[in-house]
Amino acid sequence: QVHLVESGGGLVQTGGSLRLSCAPSGRTFSTYAMGWFRRAPGKEREFVAAIRWSGGNTYYADSVQGRFLISRENAKNTVYLQMNSLTPEDPAVYYCASSITGPPRASSAYPYWGQGTQVTVSS
Repeated sequence: QVHLVESGGGLVQTGGSLRLSCAPSGRTFSTYAMGWFRRAPGKEREFVAAIRWSGGNTYYADSVQGRFLISRENAKNTVYLQMNSLTPEDPAVYYCASSITGPPRASSAYPYWGQGTQVTVSS
């Protein structure tokens, strides 16, 4: 069983930045992509960003394009989500996920999920 551990959430003011990290704990496997999803209170879980492990292609939701940056560190099997210019629309629990197949934007492609980390944005 693969466990993913997220870190880096917290409270930040509008316009501020946070960096989330996600790394596997325990057994690793050949990864197709790693992604970030989020769920705000009363809303469905939504795709935020993803990165192909081989080649590094990145994918973003329109709502975060230009503000968020996903990156990976292969040697540590770690993925990061740099979140800049945070707005009151961004607070949510952010989940890291790992897949062995695509498509990268579909949550159904990700069998492995972290517990989530809370991001709060104050005005």
